[in-house]
Amino acid sequence: MHTLYSLALRFCCPFRQLRRSSPPPQPLIPPSVPASGASTPWCVCGMEKEREDEETEGRERPEPLTDVERGIIQDTWARVYESCEDVGVTILIRFFVNFPSAKQYFSQFQDMEDPEEMEKSPQLRKHARRVMNAINTVVENLHDPEKVSSVLGLVGKAHALKYKVEPMYFKILSGVILEILAEDFGECFTSEVQTSWTKLMAALYWYITGAYTEVGWLKLSSSAV
Repeated sequence: MHTLYSLALRFCCPFRQLRRSSPPPQPLIPPSVPASGASTPWCVCGMEKEREDEETEGRERPEPLTDVERGIIQDTWARVYESCEDVGVTILIRFFVNFPSAKQYFSQFQDMEDPEEMEKSPQLRKHARRVMNAINTVVENLHDPEKVSSVLGLVGKAHALKYKVEPMYFKILSGVILEILAEDFGECFTSEVQTSWTKLMAALYWYITGAYTEVGWLKLSSSAV
């Protein structure tokens, strides 16, 4: 599990040389952004400051996106979203192949081992569209932090209360998304673009885990993941 944790943390590091490993993956969901012109990091609404300080201790707050970075993300996403389903399927396949323990949360995919079988699965393709549409909603509303917070709050609470998904998998999925985008759209993923998307993924994880905290999710030891 220490290995899984280390892999998960790598997405927070500066965007590195990415290489194509195994194929695409599946579940969790998107990121979020700050109020226009905001100079301070986003925070989770409805939480008492004392509890927030206690629960987020050891977690680095995400750096706010600038207006320029929001524009960069929306421009590059427009290209990605043209192939919405295919990109989503690629992401999910790699997620499940590289991190098979994530399949425990998806009864439809638990027994799938072959990437080609996953690619042809109607259920996986449907979930891929759901993930990509959720990201699209966030990207389209980067100018509206309340909307972004609301969308990601619902995602976080559903995965915590209904699906019981360990939140670390959101960080892992974020890293997989960055890898696929850099590999498949490398010609437009300059260092500036990569930095903007990395910040967006960090915001995603912050909002999602904030929702987990708000519903009283009990932290699990690494051995429980």
